[in-house]
Amino acid sequence: MKSIIRIIICLVIVSSIACKQSEKEMTQNSNTTVSNTSLERVEPPNWWIGFKNQTLQLLVKHPNIGESTPSVSYTGVSVKKVHKADSPNYLFLDLSISEQAKAGKFDITFTFQDGLEQKHTYELNNKLITSEDYIGFDSSDAIFLITPDRFANGDPSNDIIEGLNETKIDRTDGYARHGGDLRGIINHLDYIENLGYTAVWPTPVLMNDMFRGSYHGYAITDYHKVDPRFGTLEDYKELSVKLKEKGMKLIMDQVANHCGLEHWWMKDLPFKDWVNNQKNFEDNIENWDWKSTINSNHRRTSNQDSYASEADKKGMTDGWFVAGMPDLNQRNPFMATYIIQNSIWWIETLELGGIRQDTYPYPDKNFMADWAGAIMSEYPNFSIVGEEWSYNPLLVAYWQDGHENTDGYKSNLRSTMDFPMQKAIVDALNEDESWDKGLVKMYEGLANDFAYASPNDIMVFLDNHDKSRLYTEVGEDITKAKMALGYMLCLPRIAQVYYGTEILMDDTANPGDHGLIRTDFPGGWEGDTVNAFSGEGLTDDQKSMQAFTKKVLNYRKSSKAIHEGKTIHFAPENGMYILFRILEDEVVAVIINKNGIPVNLDLKRFMEIGVDGKTLTNIVSGESITWKDSLELEEKGVTILTTK
Repeated sequence: MKSIIRIIICLVIVSSIACKQSEKEMTQNSNTTVSNTSLERVEPPNWWIGFKNQTLQLLVKHPNIGESTPSVSYTGVSVKKVHKADSPNYLFLDLSISEQAKAGKFDITFTFQDGLEQKHTYELNNKLITSEDYIGFDSSDAIFLITPDRFANGDPSNDIIEGLNETKIDRTDGYARHGGDLRGIINHLDYIENLGYTAVWPTPVLMNDMFRGSYHGYAITDYHKVDPRFGTLEDYKELSVKLKEKGMKLIMDQVANHCGLEHWWMKDLPFKDWVNNQKNFEDNIENWDWKSTINSNHRRTSNQDSYASEADKKGMTDGWFVAGMPDLNQRNPFMATYIIQNSIWWIETLELGGIRQDTYPYPDKNFMADWAGAIMSEYPNFSIVGEEWSYNPLLVAYWQDGHENTDGYKSNLRSTMDFPMQKAIVDALNEDESWDKGLVKMYEGLANDFAYASPNDIMVFLDNHDKSRLYTEVGEDITKAKMALGYMLCLPRIAQVYYGTEILMDDTANPGDHGLIRTDFPGGWEGDTVNAFSGEGLTDDQKSMQAFTKKVLNYRKSSKAIHEGKTIHFAPENGMYILFRILEDEVVAVIINKNGIPVNLDLKRFMEIGVDGKTLTNIVSGESITWKDSLELEEKGVTILTTK
């Protein structure tokens, strides 16, 4: 009996020891447990080898990730530096990617003080094309600007996405979503190509998870994600690929100045200075008053004004664009790097043919020079156009690379937008002729090219997604609309035309109203009674304008004289203004005639051009004339003649 009791006691002791040993092993194992939980965010989500800049900075977001120590074990990749943020939920990780790095996947291990390890698999890809082979837009290009939500609904299944903040589709509401998407653009690339365009610029299609007005795309809430109501990243890539197959380029509309109020980081900002006026926002975050935010004073001249007060400069760059668009602080070095890397990520992901940068004068201008410089250093043949909404050519010229600015500012920006010429053309056609009014506005507007370092790299336009439509601006006069478009497309410029200009779309009912400016393109929705893609239901004037646009654009596409030729123009006389583009044996003559009765144009005045006695062909009508003595112009309008 005693022996049985001793055996039982021994078994209990052994069992106890085993349990303690097991607990010890479990404790040891828990200190080296690898979590399979995905990190909340790692951005950029992937990268490429072969860049000139061999440093990549990752933004890592995850609860208490700031308490971890990251490490990498992958040939050619090393942790260069780790930066903690003000929020414990962020780390900024500098990786060095040397020439020895190969494309592939590797783990970044985040080790916490308690021994827990969190792993994230990151991927490096091979660049599909070399940086030098990224060819941007130039003066040979004509760019088709599209507001995707209003162009064509190619995939109705993505109209409403449950879980997003705005789920309404209402085509009767100019400020609601209408359902247009990337698939709608892809489906109608033949139409765009046949019109004669060489590039497409859609307004932003990144995530805009706002509660209202999310259709326009300029209140981005995720800089690495396509808004699912526009489609998928694969759709965006497909658009780029199919444009390339047609010899066309994709231009991406980017926004470095501001994000949307519902951006994911606004709920947990990494640094105390991630956005401008951040304390004002955080102090009122629970009851945000859309009227109480500190908005920009919009005094864009403070960027160039040598007399500008610091208060005005700060009010311009630090103010929020509107209450729903927090102003990003590019003076924060991590924000600056994030924006630059995001632009490069999209260039590589989509194999872009250019970038249009929104609200160019509003961010910190030194950052914008660094941003453009970083891109152009990596992609020397690329193109960027910046939006400077000013009618003063001196302000526009300031931002262009190569301009000698008295403050020493060097922008690295190849192209700016020609708001001054847009206004000059509209004023010239609307005003009665006199010494200082009418066509002289065009003449003197073009004469201002002496202010530009490279006039050929300026982007000219007649209307866009923010301005009243051309047809409305010229009083719904088709002849004036053709005069404006014909002249603009022959200027020494990059040309941009807004969707619907070719069918006389208007906002006359309420000029300047964004909902009307961004009206649905007829035929883009099933059940539309008018279809501009096929021509069904268009008026005679609309068909005439569409045909005119197609003729001029398709001639322009192959005209070296328009792309890069010499420009000579003659001061307006007797309600007529003549401009020539000349390269070798190709001469293009653009005649703008405002007379409502038949007139004779004396051709002896243009002897210096050297076309006397030559045959020229009207690129629209196909008729030929001999350039000699005089030319009878039967009616008001534009005549474009060529020796080729």
